[in-house]
Amino acid sequence: MSDTRPSSLGSSVAGSPVAGAAADAAPPGPRAPSAPGAPTHGAAPEATASSRHPDSAAPREEAPPGPASARADASGPSAPAPHARELTMIEAINDALDVMLARDPDVILLGEDIGYFGGVFRCTAGLQQKHGKTRVFDTPISENGIIGVAVGMGAYGLRPVPEIQFADYIYPGLDQLISEAARLRYRSAAEFIAPMTVRTPFGGGIFGGQTHSQSPEAIFTHVSGLKTVVPSTPYDAKGLLIAAIEDNDPVLFFEPKRIYNGPFDGYYDRPAKPWKGHPDASVPEGHYTVPLGKARIAREGEAMTVLAYGTMVHVAAGVAREKGVDAEIIDLRTLVPLDIEAVEKSVRKTGKCLIVHEATRTSGFGAELSALVTERCFYHLEAPVERVTGFDTPYPHSLEWSYFPGPVRVGEAMDRLLSE
Repeated sequence: MSDTRPSSLGSSVAGSPVAGAAADAAPPGPRAPSAPGAPTHGAAPEATASSRHPDSAAPREEAPPGPASARADASGPSAPAPHARELTMIEAINDALDVMLARDPDVILLGEDIGYFGGVFRCTAGLQQKHGKTRVFDTPISENGIIGVAVGMGAYGLRPVPEIQFADYIYPGLDQLISEAARLRYRSAAEFIAPMTVRTPFGGGIFGGQTHSQSPEAIFTHVSGLKTVVPSTPYDAKGLLIAAIEDNDPVLFFEPKRIYNGPFDGYYDRPAKPWKGHPDASVPEGHYTVPLGKARIAREGEAMTVLAYGTMVHVAAGVAREKGVDAEIIDLRTLVPLDIEAVEKSVRKTGKCLIVHEATRTSGFGAELSALVTERCFYHLEAPVERVTGFDTPYPHSLEWSYFPGPVRVGEAMDRLLSE
C-alpha cells in the first residue's frame, strides 16, 4: 500500500507551523521500576535512574518561576524567570530533547526522518549530529515497528522517545501501545515497565486534509496505563516533555502543529502571529519540568469556564477577548491524568461551562469532560454544558475553516451560555 504522507511540508500557507555525534547508548540491561503494581489511570509515579546508571538521572527539578501567563496554574502565577530565551514550540521541543539526551544516556530518539533530516517539522534538527547515530536514528515507514521496538527498549532498560510523523498514522501502532505498552507493568507484576514517550503532531489548521489533520487523542484516554499530554505554549512544551520522558509509564505527547511557530486565535484571515514577544514563549534554559496532571489558568474570569487544550486554548482566549467576555480559560495540559480539582473549582465559581476541542464530537474527550462537570458540579450549573468540536466527518481540505472550531462557533456558544 502506498504511503500518502510527504517527506516534508512546504510553508506556502499563511501562518503555516512548518519551520522554514558523540555519545553512544550504554549497553542495555534491566531497569527496576520505581514502585510495584500496575499504574492507575491517573497515577504519575516519579522517574528513577537506571540501575545501570545510578547517576544518570538527577532528582527532578520543579518548574522555575516565569511569566504570569506561562506560569499560572490552579495555585496562581509566580515571578519572572531568570536565564530564559524566547523560543517557538518547535525550538522548545528540540531543547527538551537535547537536555534529556545529554542528561540521561538511556534516552533514545527514533522515527521517520528524525535523524539526518531533523524531522518534517525540524523538531529534532541537529540532535543526531550532536548526540550520535545510536542515540537519534531514522526508522523505516512502519509505525507498528517503531512502537514495538520502543516497547522492547523500555522493557530492556532504555527510555525511548519514538516520533510518529503525523498522528493520523499512529493507528498501525495501536496494538503495540494498547496491548503491550499500557499493560506491561501490570502483566509483569512490575518486573518490567515501558517508560516511553510517543511524540506526534496532531490537529488541523494547515490545510493538511483528511490524512494530516486528525486529532485522535480521545482514543488513548480510554486506555488504562497510558498518559495523554497536550501542550499549548513553548514553556509547557519543554517542561511537559521532560516530565513525560522521566515518567516511568508510557505517555502520548500530542503536539498541536498549528501553533508550532506561533499562537493561533482562529482568525485565519488575519496575519499569522509569531511566538516572539509572547509571554508564554519565555523558556528557561536547562532542565525543568511541568508536572503531569496539573492544569493552568490561561485567563481568569467570572462569567463562564472554558475547558480547552492545545490550539483551542488560544482560540478560546481570542474569542473571549474580541467579544469582551469575562471567561475563565482552563488549559488542561494533560488529559490523563486530569486535574479535575482545577476544573471543579472554576466551574463552581462561574456556574457555566464551555468545552472546546478540535477532535470529532462523538466520544471526543469533551464528552468525558461534560460528564465529569455534570456529575461533580450539577447544583452549581446555571446552564447546560456547551461543547464546540469538530464534526463527525473526515477533516475536509476544502472546508477547513468550517470544520475547525473557530471564532464563529465558539462565539455563538459563549452567547448561548451568557443568555441563560
